[in-house]
Amino acid sequence: MRHLTSLVESLRAAGCVFAEEEAELLTGAARDDGHLAELLARRVGGEPLEHVVGWAEFCGLRLEVGAGAFVPRRRTEFLVQEAVELARPGAVVLDLCCGVGALGAAVASQLPGGAELHAADIDPAALAYARRNVAPYGGRVWEGDLYAALPESLKGRVELLVVNAPYVPTQEIGLMPSEAREHEPLVSLDGGADGLDVHRRIAAGAVPWLAPGGHLLIETSARQSPSTASALASAGLAVRAVTSEELYATVVIGTA
Repeated sequence: MRHLTSLVESLRAAGCVFAEEEAELLTGAARDDGHLAELLARRVGGEPLEHVVGWAEFCGLRLEVGAGAFVPRRRTEFLVQEAVELARPGAVVLDLCCGVGALGAAVASQLPGGAELHAADIDPAALAYARRNVAPYGGRVWEGDLYAALPESLKGRVELLVVNAPYVPTQEIGLMPSEAREHEPLVSLDGGADGLDVHRRIAAGAVPWLAPGGHLLIETSARQSPSTASALASAGLAVRAVTSEELYATVVIGTA
């Protein structure tokens, strides 16, 4: 295998802040020197490290990701913490706009007795990863536009509806890091003019799917949280917002 020092130097030259850690991950993912050179070239070329090595760590899980998939963010672990505190063992959990299924898998992994887990997304490429990520928890995956993807048998049964939908305003996409702009699908980033188009659609359709006392948890930004909260309140949910300064994360929770 290529010497670690030269790997670190190449990664540093490309602007990788955590070059030592990345060099170790690339080495661990490589089959041989030729494959390592390919992986290094992809990373130096700007691909997200998670796409290059084929996995992302999230809530202690090693989740499959790859080219064209949204990479779970560390701040989203706060939503998982909040969801687990609200859940009963074996709860019916729906991960909507699931991407690679990170939220659903993480929640199910932390519930005593697991969960009846469902995950849905409009992007078939993301769902290919989600199927594998939720499989250890008996998760079922549905393809389609928000609630249109779901079986009627879920209506009125969802106890935890966990959502990390796109909330970046269209005009701010250009300000995102190139890793996200160039390598993650626009459908997982672009939230419309004010960033909250999808949030409003999710809020408007949530109540028929939630069980009595069920919770909708949706990640947003501190700046946008009043508008996200307003959308949930307009749908008839009892609403509160919670924040984590450590993870720079904001979650709005609506309860049926």
